[in-house]
Amino acid sequence: MSDKKTALIIGVTSQDGSYLADLLLEKGYKVVGTIRRTTSFHKDNIAHLLGKITIEAADLTDPESINQVVDKYKPDEVYNIAAQSVPADSWSHPFYTAEVTALGIVRVLEAVRHFAPKAKVYQATSREIFGNIEAEAATEKTPIDGNNPYGIAKAYAHMMVKCYRESYNMFVVGGILFNHESPRRSLHFVTRKISSGAAIIKNKVKNPPVNELGEPLVDSEGKLHMGLLDAKRDWGYAKEYVEAMWLMLQQDTPKDYVIGTNTTNTVKEACKVAFEHVGLNWEDHVVTNEKLMRPTEIKELKGDYSLAKKELGWEPKTSFEELIKLMVDADLERFK
Repeated sequence: MSDKKTALIIGVTSQDGSYLADLLLEKGYKVVGTIRRTTSFHKDNIAHLLGKITIEAADLTDPESINQVVDKYKPDEVYNIAAQSVPADSWSHPFYTAEVTALGIVRVLEAVRHFAPKAKVYQATSREIFGNIEAEAATEKTPIDGNNPYGIAKAYAHMMVKCYRESYNMFVVGGILFNHESPRRSLHFVTRKISSGAAIIKNKVKNPPVNELGEPLVDSEGKLHMGLLDAKRDWGYAKEYVEAMWLMLQQDTPKDYVIGTNTTNTVKEACKVAFEHVGLNWEDHVVTNEKLMRPTEIKELKGDYSLAKKELGWEPKTSFEELIKLMVDADLERFK
């Protein structure tokens, strides 16, 4: 019998899923990762993992597919990273957001309860569950006040984590993660739009990828279209945040934790750092597009990670400026 633990990552092709797979492999786990059924297993974020992890097709909207994977591998740890994860898209896709982001974890918890009851479960909760709460920083005790379909779906999922923990005595935790970024972030997220936009303009790329509107990320006049530039977020480095996920499942008692940096920066400041890093003035290249504005915006809120520091020994290491620069450097290599 092997002593090697088995971890199931639902949503392994995501930014967090791929970094988590890297971490778990380093720690000697057998890693099983799920992707949605497709004709190709080629995904940029996990290209380096092919042959090192086991890939299974499963979908959070299809409970039987989740049941089969959990039953087949009887994992020691289950990480639900999958979601419709773009808050801005949740207004145009409210039903899909509810099916995947809200109900997805319930299907996972039911599968674990029936087929791997001893497994520890991590659910990716979000800062968006707090919406526009009146506070400088959020802790584990901050009231839930989601104000967009994504945040409300995540709030439901987070409350179901508590429900299953208390109702069935399951080891299930919610990581209330504030915004966390990396070169593996999807282009629909603001930080990757900025880092890739700066790289595309600097390298004079002729055929840029499209944004969430289906339009070129950088237009024919060399302008990067953005939404609200004064929006403030608590941004950290995703590669560090997955370690917090793992640490939560190594504890004796299941508990939810806030993971953040306890600092905030504006979208405008991210643009400034990114464009200055490539020797350009952001104001010459960034324009506001009303079509990219959210129907409701969330207020400034910091993630108070003091409990995670005290009980998990976790704290952020990469500064906001360092994060933006490493993302720009990666996109300069990607877009040539």
